[in-house]
Amino acid sequence: MPVRRSQNWLPSIFNDLFGNEWVEKTSAAAPAVNILETNDEYKIEVAAPGLTKEDFKINVTNDNELVVSMEKKNENKEEGNKKGTYLRREFSYSQFQQSMILPDSVEKDKIAAKVEHGVLTIDIPKKKEEELKPAARQIDIK
Repeated sequence: MPVRRSQNWLPSIFNDLFGNEWVEKTSAAAPAVNILETNDEYKIEVAAPGLTKEDFKINVTNDNELVVSMEKKNENKEEGNKKGTYLRREFSYSQFQQSMILPDSVEKDKIAAKVEHGVLTIDIPKKKEEELKPAARQIDIK
């Protein structure tokens, strides 16, 4: 099942890697994303300057999707003490949600994430080679 929600995490060259179709970006303000593949894992890096771990929610759905959501409200508690009034204010609220279908070759129970130095990093470990072997076998007829 293809990605159903907002931003496009990967260019079309990567579609075959995860076996799905990516949707078009709906917002020019979507964060920049890097995806790195090693022999042992996929590493997703999301640009998150000024954001904290409390601003993010990361879930794995029953449909095998990794869903990353971010919501940031700049609520200024001192706004009543300011001596001026905003004539234009464009950065008081931001939100995005991104979904991608995970390959079958990952260990969903071991996915980990952290926010550090303005980057959200999600580590998605791959299953070991022996775990990926097909369950093909000869059935004895009795």
